Amino acid sequence: MTLMIGSTFSPEDLDILRHALDAWCAEKRVDIKSSEAHIAASAALDLYQSGYNDGERLLLALRGHKGL
Repeated sequence: MTLMIGSTFSPEDLDILRHALDAWCAEKRVDIKSSEAHIAASAALDLYQSGYNDGERLLLALRGHKGL
């Protein structure tokens, strides 16, 4: 994961991340507390910081992520 040290996220950022992760987990039928969901959350953070900061774009990127 390439999470930058000292990065801060606004409540809106966290909402976007959580909604995308929730949608991805629902589609994949993955428990949000599973290790697979934790890996997806890490990928979502990386993608978000890479510019996928819109909910739909982030979810599309998660769907297409090779490691998930």
